[in-house]
Amino acid sequence: MPTFVDQTKIEVQAGKGGDGMVAFRHEKYVPNGGPAGGDGGRGGSIIFVADSGLRTLMDFRYRRKFKAESGENGRIKSQYGRGAKDLYLRVPIGTTVYDFDTNEEIGDLTENKQELVVARGGRGGRGNIHFATSVNTAPEIAENGEPGEDRVLRLELKVLADVGLVGFPSVGKSTLLSVVTKAKPKIASYSFTTLTPNLGMVILPDGRDFSMADLPGLIEGASQGVGLGIQFLRHIERTKVILHLVSMDPENGRDALEDYQKIRKELLLYDEELKNKKELIVATQLDIPGSEEKLAEFKENLKEAGITEPVYAISSVTHQGVDVLMQDTASLVEKVEKEKAQEEPKAVQKVKEYRYSSPKKNEFTVIKLEDHVFEIKGESLENLVKRTNLDYQDGVVRLARKLKNLGVDEALREKGAVDGDDVIIGTFNFEFVQ
Repeated sequence: MPTFVDQTKIEVQAGKGGDGMVAFRHEKYVPNGGPAGGDGGRGGSIIFVADSGLRTLMDFRYRRKFKAESGENGRIKSQYGRGAKDLYLRVPIGTTVYDFDTNEEIGDLTENKQELVVARGGRGGRGNIHFATSVNTAPEIAENGEPGEDRVLRLELKVLADVGLVGFPSVGKSTLLSVVTKAKPKIASYSFTTLTPNLGMVILPDGRDFSMADLPGLIEGASQGVGLGIQFLRHIERTKVILHLVSMDPENGRDALEDYQKIRKELLLYDEELKNKKELIVATQLDIPGSEEKLAEFKENLKEAGITEPVYAISSVTHQGVDVLMQDTASLVEKVEKEKAQEEPKAVQKVKEYRYSSPKKNEFTVIKLEDHVFEIKGESLENLVKRTNLDYQDGVVRLARKLKNLGVDEALREKGAVDGDDVIIGTFNFEFVQ
């Protein structure tokens, strides 16, 4: 069974938009033939797609950076450049995407084939067909393509098993999973054998099946992060049914009812909604001498505590009671699915798009690096420079006019800039002139 990966960090970079073209058509009586430079194509976006065939985030363990293609540059004869293909990355159902730096949740993929746009491709630059005016009928102006979004993401997978096994460490969760599925979890008689969830598929003789997850053992204080804490609890949120395992080993020195109540308390402290999740109480390790007496005491204590649910007594070693437990679990899973289907159907948004909030266009700072050298910082201004084709004088003049209108010249003067000083914006250097 492959290693389970439930968290990973990746970088995604959408494609740059294609550059606009400066070109002219040849027509009689039209200066320079008239503008005929087409727009650049849009860069490829990066889109996550939920895939029911995937179980882990293993695909992202060895490859951490993904880059979409850039759009094609604009062409002559007013032809647009071709847009780049979007890059689709498959992730398991149950993957939640966060911004790595801000921890903001970008999206949650809970349905098969649901899509989430996590990095948008840059827009193509406009060709010179857009810049003709009555004054300048043959403009040598074109925009470069917009850079694609570049983001560092954290992917977190919450297991979407139908059934989750909960209980204190070493109550027999991994053993039960290994008996009823083909999963081969590590099993030993010490706390925290299971450090990550193990998944398996239970297939019954009558053709019914369901997925089961053996989840890391809980201890008191888990809801506050003690032990494996939240690392465990996030996986239980989406299971349809909980099998709550309680050990009947008379030699473990533990009170069965107290164990049961502590686990219930931790679940509800983490999420009050978990009280509505269907649960079967399973008394385990009935093959150990003296376990029958402890089982009788446990049932009596449950009754006194007002808990009337039936208790399934099993031994994963001798397979006692396992078949009945699996049949009833399958029936309960079906019941939960029917109830969910009868609820008022929610419209599933198959395609979601994360939209980055760009800073205001006049948001920039002027930094004096040394005598007569200044740097201007500001994402919008840096993008403006990147999008300006500086190979043509018309483009340079247009950029200078835009910078002046945005207050850059005035801000430089306030910082002490004088004629001849060097100014840096991104990779663009120019000489300041009052």
